[in-house]
Amino acid sequence: MSPSTLRKRTSVTARGIAVLAASSLILAACGGDDEGDDGTSESTEEDAAAGDDAEASDDTSESTEEAGGAGGAPEDPGAPEAGERDLTLKVGTVLPQTGALAFLGPPEEAGALKAAKDINDADAGITIELTLGDSGDPDNRAYATTVPQLLNADNKVIIGAASSGVSKLFIDEVVAAETLMISPANTAPEFSDWPDNNLYWRTAPSDLLQGEVLGNLIASDGVVNLGILFLNDAYGTGLEAQLTETFEAANGTVVASESYNAGDTTFDAQISSIMAQSPDAIALITFEEIKTIIPALESGGVDMSNLYFVDGNIADYSEDFDAGMLEGSKGTQPGPALDDSFLEGLNAGWQEHAGEELSDLNYAGETYDAIVLAALSALAADSVEGPDMATWMAQVSGGSGGGEKFDNFADAAAAITAGEIVDYDGPSGPITFDANGDPTEATIGIFEYDGENKLVRQN
Repeated sequence: MSPSTLRKRTSVTARGIAVLAASSLILAACGGDDEGDDGTSESTEEDAAAGDDAEASDDTSESTEEAGGAGGAPEDPGAPEAGERDLTLKVGTVLPQTGALAFLGPPEEAGALKAAKDINDADAGITIELTLGDSGDPDNRAYATTVPQLLNADNKVIIGAASSGVSKLFIDEVVAAETLMISPANTAPEFSDWPDNNLYWRTAPSDLLQGEVLGNLIASDGVVNLGILFLNDAYGTGLEAQLTETFEAANGTVVASESYNAGDTTFDAQISSIMAQSPDAIALITFEEIKTIIPALESGGVDMSNLYFVDGNIADYSEDFDAGMLEGSKGTQPGPALDDSFLEGLNAGWQEHAGEELSDLNYAGETYDAIVLAALSALAADSVEGPDMATWMAQVSGGSGGGEKFDNFADAAAAITAGEIVDYDGPSGPITFDANGDPTEATIGIFEYDGENKLVRQN
């Protein structure tokens, strides 16, 4: 690989590129729900910090927008029947304990543990029996053992996978078993139209939204010519396509876009090809391979402040790279800032389970909400059968019914058993499922690396 450097970002934005507002991003809606009047939802800011640097900064940057596909408004089942419940819901997770996304496992499992505890502590007529299982990745195929074990043990809800590429490998098996499947982190757009018999749902937005936010962020930073390195799977190709579309619609140019395959260990050819086009910045759509890619980029003379990360690789790298290596580089991550009490509960539960604190918080809120929504749906249905719960998933998220808003399980559960319609908004946001099982409202946070290679949420 021949030494080269990224050209410094231009001091002014390329002609025709819209400059982002300092505190928010206004995006075109990718889909709608039954509450929107003008096709968009309001951008919001949170004061609580997030990420591993949660207590270091009160600044946030996030865009809350309609985020679903073209699923439209789901059918509404009406009000639930009033009365006491006595349900036991077996929930199994298929989340990455090993493989290329293993760094996402702890926060997601911490979210699952906290949800189970909060639901059981509420004593609201439903008990969660939680089993934590490993998804692995397409190489080690841990899911191929985990999923049959969970289904054979009569788990009625499967939480996972984190990777869109992994979920594609077992979703049909779960659907055939008439089991509810909820992913806290799948973002590939193709799941919107998957033939899932209404059994597949996700609490993370499609990459149609993250790609828009990232593309507009890069354009607003004055980047004219962009290079992209991306993983050749459902996640990587979907996000790369939306990023390219958004950036080029803003009159930027993607001068090079190179892919690699899962399991690759060297990236010199792709990096050399990108650098040969002298991009102003490079967007990295990767998983764990980023730990190999970053040193290769530095060795190639890249200005490391001109890198952009995504949810698959944005993490605390304070223990992995020399201080200051990533300072000034940026990235995006779905999810609003998490409040202090939620963070304390997450860490307390993870300490008890694993004997350590969480270093990342990616998709913890989305995992928590996935299990809470499943439990509320079971209460509304007075059943733990997959198709029965699926009937109520949209309503309890606010996608139909026009129910009263609740921000915690206990109060929402009490309302359901009183025969009332609820609209649960959790730590991951409003959610508001459409008919495809996609959230129609979501938040994308913008982060920047500090001098210790830690993430700081931006305003």
